[in-house]
Amino acid sequence: MGLLNLNKKKTCFAYVMLVLSCISYSCNSFLDDSYAELEEANILEEKLLTQGQLIDITDYSNLRVGDFTGHYILLSKSPNLSKNITQEIAKAGGEIISSYPQIGVVIAKAINVDFVQNVKKLNSVESITADYIVQYTSEPDQLKFTEMNDNFSEPSSNLIPFDYKSAFFDGFQWAPKAINADKAWEAGITGNGVRVAVIDGGFHSTHIDLSPNLDLSFSRSTVPGFNFNQDVGTFWHGTHVAGIIASSGLGAVGIAPRAKIIGIKSLHNGTGAFSWILEGLLYAATPIEAGGAGADIINMSLGATIDYRSPWGDKDFRDAFRELQKIYDRATRYAWQNGVTVIVSAGNGGNNYDVSKELFQLPAQSQHALSISSTGPTGWGFGASNFFQPAYYTDHGKSLVDFAAPGGTVGLALVDGNFNPCTILGTYTSSTNTCAVFDQVFSTIRGTSNGSFGWSQGTSMAAPAVAGVVALMMEAESNRISPSQVRAKLRQSSEDLGAPGNDAFYGHGFVNAAKAIGIN
Repeated sequence: MGLLNLNKKKTCFAYVMLVLSCISYSCNSFLDDSYAELEEANILEEKLLTQGQLIDITDYSNLRVGDFTGHYILLSKSPNLSKNITQEIAKAGGEIISSYPQIGVVIAKAINVDFVQNVKKLNSVESITADYIVQYTSEPDQLKFTEMNDNFSEPSSNLIPFDYKSAFFDGFQWAPKAINADKAWEAGITGNGVRVAVIDGGFHSTHIDLSPNLDLSFSRSTVPGFNFNQDVGTFWHGTHVAGIIASSGLGAVGIAPRAKIIGIKSLHNGTGAFSWILEGLLYAATPIEAGGAGADIINMSLGATIDYRSPWGDKDFRDAFRELQKIYDRATRYAWQNGVTVIVSAGNGGNNYDVSKELFQLPAQSQHALSISSTGPTGWGFGASNFFQPAYYTDHGKSLVDFAAPGGTVGLALVDGNFNPCTILGTYTSSTNTCAVFDQVFSTIRGTSNGSFGWSQGTSMAAPAVAGVVALMMEAESNRISPSQVRAKLRQSSEDLGAPGNDAFYGHGFVNAAKAIGIN
């Protein structure tokens, strides 16, 4: 795709560098060591330097990482949009695609080749940023998954009392017990009545463990041309993440197994545009009475690592990067102002952000977001119980991490070189595999039926564990608690591991579901 009217090669290069500086993170599966696949970007600069082309995309299914969507994100100088913004954009040679007056942002496309330059002259607009496709999650290529028989009867969403030990794969999940979620369940706290929006890829809406808790009426897609319950492959990142939060307990048990999930598809096959995620975030954070999803909690197991030091000498790059920061800050601030807690995965690059200060995580480092690092055992199938051990891949640093949670790790194999098999003996079934597989997080996947489950690792798996804990907290409080209260309660209840106080790997602590709801 050609980028419209970037009249200087310097300006083109700035947009190229912004895309090339975005390194994906989120989840990894056993033996999957992939990061953002940006090899396509070798031809991106040549494409961007094609000047004067008007882009009108109607089929988004073939867009690849680094492709220009044909849209621009415009940020107003004030928190509110100009009353005449529609006329101003039209006069500048553009057309508004969508408008977000709550944060002073519009998405527009160009009708005239001079649109970008004309917009820069508008007094009401602070910036205009091209909207690109970026890899936000890496789908596992070699996921080891188990399919359960989908002839089991579907459970009621209001089963009382909740019997987590009746799950078919009871004994396969170390993560919930690592944070004492089972103690919360035994106390009758399951997240009932709490609404959790998951901004991610596709959601397997007929999965036997997701369908009881999935709010179909408010789930939606912000990816043009796709429904919220569509994606590619047999894993489906959003399906795995949603199950960690609220799998209903037929096959596996989510941290908050009676919470309501709002599936918001803003990625397709792990990729998405900045504007798609922005739309999903704003929809989730908007109250139902104002046309939104009415979420209490938003989970974002996605993001991009931006390396801004290398091209920092280029003013256009600096401007584009700073404007993206401002746009996402406005969005997360809007959620915070609406009383919605935003939880984000910290990233899988293994970087210390107190040292690698050239890196910035978006949206993990956006205002008011809670950034979550990952831990996991090494050889659980052999009897290990070191659940608090930081995962080999987790990004860390006091400047990045707020809290830690179980995200799994295959360090036993990839770091220690131990590929020996072991057998997990569950209550109702067993499984034999390379033992490192079982050190990952077990949850729902797309698979080939309505009852498929599997393992994956990553900070993508750690963030929803915290989202589940927050849902338990809210039910225990009998109402939504503010993001500031959530942060304070998590700091009070989390285990202070590592260095005393704020720690590079654990932030303010490893979450403890039982303590979070008042059980000592």
